[in-house]
Amino acid sequence: MFVINEPQKLQMLYESLEKSIPESFKVYGAIFHIKNKNPFNLEVLVDAWPDYQIVITRPKKEEMKDDLDHYTNTYHIFTKAPDNLEDVLACSQVINWEQAFQIQGCQGSLAEAITKVSASKSVQVDYTKTLLFTLDISEKFKISSDGNMDMKELTKMPQMDEDSKKGNFLSIVLDPSHAGLVNEHWDFGKNERSLKYVERCLQHIHGFGVLDPEGSLVSWVVMEQSCEIRMAYTVPEHRRQGKMWQICYHVAEHLIRDKVPVYFHVADSKEYFLQGVRNFGFKCLPCGWHQWNCTPKKYC
Repeated sequence: MFVINEPQKLQMLYESLEKSIPESFKVYGAIFHIKNKNPFNLEVLVDAWPDYQIVITRPKKEEMKDDLDHYTNTYHIFTKAPDNLEDVLACSQVINWEQAFQIQGCQGSLAEAITKVSASKSVQVDYTKTLLFTLDISEKFKISSDGNMDMKELTKMPQMDEDSKKGNFLSIVLDPSHAGLVNEHWDFGKNERSLKYVERCLQHIHGFGVLDPEGSLVSWVVMEQSCEIRMAYTVPEHRRQGKMWQICYHVAEHLIRDKVPVYFHVADSKEYFLQGVRNFGFKCLPCGWHQWNCTPKKYC
């Protein structure tokens, strides 16, 4: 594996990976940020060029200073050749098996190689699989010849109850000051390292929210280092009132303007959220969303 950092090659890789969506979503989204100021200081590795079979994105070495920070120490993987992945993962110059990290991808076929190599390295693996959703905005909404969206479709808000129609719920762009609340309600967070990660996301990438009439944040979404929309949450007393729909209006504007890939995952246990995303028109993808949290046994 070797690093690709030339802008022309990165663009070629990016365009090539688009043909493999949704399986390539995680590396595709990470490369989007690398091409656009690279706020998370990531790099891209391929096994060959231009006829690559494996693509991995990871933070540059100077970013992975904390051996227990698996939020920062994240690898995104896409492969056309799962049978070749084991040898690549076993290489210490590709994956640092001496520290805690996570691997994310949209291919269940990554599991066999990750499981085998982690066992040989005395690393404990916690596996999570959820549902993966996307939205083809160009089909869902009308796009004018100048690239602007006809927002009429988005303004067709779902039916709201009378209480939700009262008062002024203001849409805002989040900033790092909101990180504590977001982290507190993030299922994968709720700790000091995740708080630092959320702060970094909100410092460099857009997050969107809705304030109630008293100025309290009641609903929000945050985008992370692979362009995935994550950390979505609405406080229980404001659910089923169209608050997430209101956020989607502003998120869609941003995503279309900047041509950002649109995808996210949802646990199949969150029925109230699944119903909402399906009503909005998001499509559930069969490949699923996969994460392997890897912890050396010396840290367990």
